[in-house]
Amino acid sequence: MSRFFPTPDECARHTIFPGVHIRTCATDRLMVSVVDLEPHAVVEEHAHPHDQVGMLLEGKAIFIVGDEQKTLQAGDVWCIPGGVRHKVITLDQPTRALDIFTPVREEYL
Repeated sequence: MSRFFPTPDECARHTIFPGVHIRTCATDRLMVSVVDLEPHAVVEEHAHPHDQVGMLLEGKAIFIVGDEQKTLQAGDVWCIPGGVRHKVITLDQPTRALDIFTPVREEYL
């Protein structure tokens, strides 16, 4: 495995909720994940101490962050400080997102 250019097969893979599949790679301080969500998948409400910034790459999804709700589409971004509760619900089509976390989420390595 290349230290600088991991292939998709070398990245960690997890199913974190039904219909929500992630592929991750990380440095010592930062993690990136590609998230594939099936139609009508739900990322249940949760919070974590990690800061999270992301972009929707494909599809549409309802994001609930803190007390705000917004339907996002490809190209839209989100910024979730550590500790803030959030939830995601995809609509009628497959959806893909890119998430960046700091510090690294050890449970996803």
